[in-house]
Amino acid sequence: MSNLAEVAALFLKLGFTAFGGPAAHIALMHDEVVVRRKWLTDEEFLDLLGATNLIPGPNSTEMSIHIGYLRAGWPGLIVGGLCFVMPAVFMVLALSWLYVRFGGTPQVGWLMYGIKPVVIAIIAQALWILGGKALKNSLTVGTGIAVFALYFIGINEITLLFGGALIVMLIANWQRIKKTSPALLLPFSGIGLAQIAVPFSLPILFLTFLKIGAVLYGGGYVLLAFVRADFVERLGWLTDQQLIDAIAIGQVTPGPLFTTATFIGYILGGTPGALLATLGIFLPSFIFVAISNPLIPRIRNSTWMSSLLDGVNASALGLMAAVTVQLASSSLTDFPTALIAIASIFLLLRCKINSTWLIAGGALIGFLLSR
Repeated sequence: MSNLAEVAALFLKLGFTAFGGPAAHIALMHDEVVVRRKWLTDEEFLDLLGATNLIPGPNSTEMSIHIGYLRAGWPGLIVGGLCFVMPAVFMVLALSWLYVRFGGTPQVGWLMYGIKPVVIAIIAQALWILGGKALKNSLTVGTGIAVFALYFIGINEITLLFGGALIVMLIANWQRIKKTSPALLLPFSGIGLAQIAVPFSLPILFLTFLKIGAVLYGGGYVLLAFVRADFVERLGWLTDQQLIDAIAIGQVTPGPLFTTATFIGYILGGTPGALLATLGIFLPSFIFVAISNPLIPRIRNSTWMSSLLDGVNASALGLMAAVTVQLASSSLTDFPTALIAIASIFLLLRCKINSTWLIAGGALIGFLLSR
């Protein structure tokens, strides 16, 4: 079997079976390419993982692209990423079709009633785990809190993400840049976008997801902040309920959570919308990996990039927390949903239950409560 065929077979397998989020995906990849196949050493695998944290986009998808490139060159870069992403895309397309036709009817309303509180719990768990890694000192803690607060007064999420990252980088490297011109801040001064609702169009759908894919740090759950800011608030194309439904669909399918873009694209623009949204959000990852892979040794040792990444992670965490609060208010609407969320958080943090089983349990509880 050629190297390219090996890459395709491995990432198709993972694309159909990798449930549990980015951390689980990366653990599975480590087992397959380091322990079982010995394509990489532990050190090489960690270098790739570090590089994915320094560029925007979904970490596990970018790991598949990196590994494909190292194993089979440029064809491997394309095939590795596509084989990991496309199984989930097709599953989400099928679920989107069912949702559009049946999701609003009383017969299946119970499904999302039980699943939404579990989704809130899963996001809260991610916040707890990532917080321990991202909030390393008082500077990053303060940045995360500031971003959380500023989000609620209407500051644009991209401005908050890059502004927080820039502030942490500048403070952490203050001794190096005391004489640096304030003009360094100018590129970030016009990032905010007007909050004006516009009619739906496929080009705007594609460009909006392309923008999100090009700037989103912090993992799949930070996607919530960007999607809500653009599609719920700025464009007015989605409701909070539909956003929660999109995240739930992403949770019950394997592969990257970014396939929620496929769902959103479908409910807004049918199959063409789904395909354009998927292309828009994943295309930047392929480009960034192609550019960054040869630079990994220098990126890993850069003090500037390290502090910038600390700021990005802290800001992303603040955005995650703010959007979680907003979504919880529309999902935890009564005592049963609050109880489901609390029980789910306990099972995730203390019993390490797989999130897929919890989502199935939430759906079952919703069914029983609907009888």
